[in-house]
Amino acid sequence: MKIFCIGRNYANHAKEMNASLPEKPLFFMKPDTALLGKKADFYYPDFTKDIHYECELVIRIRKVGKNISEKFAHEYYDQVGIGIDFTARDLQSECKENGHPWEIAKAFDNSAPLGTHFISLENKDVQNINFHLKKNGEIVQKGNSQDMIFSVSKIIAYLSQFCTLKTGDLIFTGTPEGVGSIAIGDRLEAFIEEEKLLDLKIK
Repeated sequence: MKIFCIGRNYANHAKEMNASLPEKPLFFMKPDTALLGKKADFYYPDFTKDIHYECELVIRIRKVGKNISEKFAHEYYDQVGIGIDFTARDLQSECKENGHPWEIAKAFDNSAPLGTHFISLENKDVQNINFHLKKNGEIVQKGNSQDMIFSVSKIIAYLSQFCTLKTGDLIFTGTPEGVGSIAIGDRLEAFIEEEKLLDLKIK
C-alpha cells in the first residue's frame, strides 16, 4: 500500500506558503508506517519542535491501474475520506535551505492520521466536497474540492504515468489555506460536510 500526497493543490495555501503555483501535480510519498490507527492519539515526537497540521481529502484506489486516461480515472475510486498530513516544519525548512530531500519532515511514523471511514461518492461530485478542520473547537481550515488546482482525475492520470496504482493505495489530495502548528493538549476534529470522521488528541 502506497500513500501519495499532493503538494500545493490549493492556490491560497500556496500563497500562504510563499510558493509558486505548480504547472503539474507535485507529489511526495509517505510509508505505510505513517498511518495512525483509528481513534489513536498522536504523540508529539522529540525530534521536532514545530509540527503543522494540513487537513486533506483522501481518495482510496479500488483497482489496479497504470497509465490511466483522465477520462477513465473515475473508475478507479468510489469513496472519499479525510486525513491530516503532519509536517515537521522546522525540519522541512532546514532541508529546503540545504537543498536536501525532505521526507524526514513528512514521512515519520504516525504523520498521516486517517478518518475512521470513507464516504461513498454515489450521487456526489468529487469536485464539490466541503470539508473542514477544527482545532480546540474552532474552525482553522475550510475547503471545497472545487478549488483544487488539479482535479482528482488529473491527479490519478498523472500519478499512474510513473507508479502503478494498486487497490488500497491512498491519495492525500492537498490542503487549503489555514495550516498551523499543534501543541500537546490540542484536539483536532476533521469533517466532510458536517460528518466528523476524525477526532485526534495531541499528547
